[in-house]
Amino acid sequence: MASSNDRSDLVQGTLDMLALRTLRSGPLHGYAIANKIQEGSEGFLRVEEGSLYPALHRMERRGWIAAEWGLSESRRKAKYYELTDAGREQLKAKAKTWSLLVAAIGGVMGTRTAKA
Repeated sequence: MASSNDRSDLVQGTLDMLALRTLRSGPLHGYAIANKIQEGSEGFLRVEEGSLYPALHRMERRGWIAAEWGLSESRRKAKYYELTDAGREQLKAKAKTWSLLVAAIGGVMGTRTAKA
């Protein structure tokens, strides 16, 4: 099992992509985004508030996501984030870069899979 440092290093380099991908299914508040990332990684990735909210604010400033206040499932005020068209384009670009990175690392590690 990876140490917590291994986990945070991975998330810091890919957090925008993971959050954008999570928002593809529709608007979510920050806590739900963090939970979906954790669930999707079978608990391996844990996104801390101190990393997530600055990333969400940065992506909002860049126009990749839009935010609106609403009520959470527990009837608390929460900011909901939604993917914009610019965010969809950014996600495509980040996913392509990620695929190239995975293939390059796989080549170095000797684990690259053959292309179909």
